Amino acid sequence: MEAVRSWVAEHKLTSIGTLWASAMGASLAYSRARSTPFKPSVRLIHARMHAQALTLAVLSGAAMYHCYEKQAENSSVPK
Repeated sequence: MEAVRSWVAEHKLTSIGTLWASAMGASLAYSRARSTPFKPSVRLIHARMHAQALTLAVLSGAAMYHCYEKQAENSSVPK
């Protein structure tokens, strides 16, 4: 787990881009498997919206985690 965390910390943009692309692919595959009557352009728009929502959720979680770490770091340092 520590190896994954250090890799993500080192390659932030790559991991975010990979997450976004994976979410796009998963959403497109899901909509295709359900045989929705939408045109491909509408499926692509929906997939992009799902990927953006997931990416924003992950970025928000990362920001909260970063703030939590900073707060814990500042409280443990003696003055």
